[in-house]
Amino acid sequence: MPFRPTLRQLEYVVALAEFGHFGKAARRCHASQPTLSVQIGLVEEGLGVQLFERTPTAVLITPAGEKFIHGARLTLAAMNDLMDSVASDTRALGGTVRLGTPPSFGPYFLPTFLPPIHRTYPDLKIYIAEDRPAAIEASVAEGLLDCGIGPACEQPGLTFMRIGTERFFLGVPADHRLASQATAHVSDLKGERLLALGSGNRLLENVRHLAQVSAAIVVDDYEGTSLDAIRQMVSIGMGCSLFPELYARAEFRNAEDVRLLEIEDWQETRTVGLYFRDTSGRKRHFEELAAEARRAAAKLGISAAA
Repeated sequence: MPFRPTLRQLEYVVALAEFGHFGKAARRCHASQPTLSVQIGLVEEGLGVQLFERTPTAVLITPAGEKFIHGARLTLAAMNDLMDSVASDTRALGGTVRLGTPPSFGPYFLPTFLPPIHRTYPDLKIYIAEDRPAAIEASVAEGLLDCGIGPACEQPGLTFMRIGTERFFLGVPADHRLASQATAHVSDLKGERLLALGSGNRLLENVRHLAQVSAAIVVDDYEGTSLDAIRQMVSIGMGCSLFPELYARAEFRNAEDVRLLEIEDWQETRTVGLYFRDTSGRKRHFEELAAEARRAAAKLGISAAA
């Protein structure tokens, strides 16, 4: 029979990959460092490949290790989903939710979304992780996060539950030729420089779509890491950009250096929702979270009905 590592051994391997340090990985797994080291060595011996390169200063993952660790995470996530599906868990929505959200959405949605959940389930602990949408989707798929909330996901194996839709606004410098107008047309943007967030952000795709229909130019020598950085760049005349509705409402309330315009003849929006693994045994929990998210979206005026 071919070698098959145990689930415990997979946990050791994944922990070492995450921390890059035998001592920290052992503490995470509540095991002694020699035990963890020996067990990982047995996995490598059984597989006939080296998963980690040990150096005096660091633990590096080999190419074979990258592939194995990805599979190990999926296996552990599937096992957790299986146990969730059969467990009689009476705690509030499972007791703990690890929720991922992008900084372009979460900070403007969560203050309306979370308080009603806390009132209904006071014992529920929700841990928030902020990252790029693509990174959040990968973490949900691999079981590092339970669910994500934000722009529609593209990762296979995830169930997406729509909660609402955000409009886009065009931000231009205060001294821009369009700044005195309330609206703009696609044809007004011909030759304009459009700033965008970096790869892994869905907003980059929206900016590219606008550039395609307007003959604007996406600035490719710099990709912003946050909407705040993009807003500052717009304010000093480095270009224009798109800003989603909730961010625009919160951050441009008293802004004088950037003007927001609606684009009359460009109707693209971004769908937002909550997503989780197709195989998760906590579907009922996430459906309740999605229902509360729809109520929050309605309060904020971005629900599907709105």
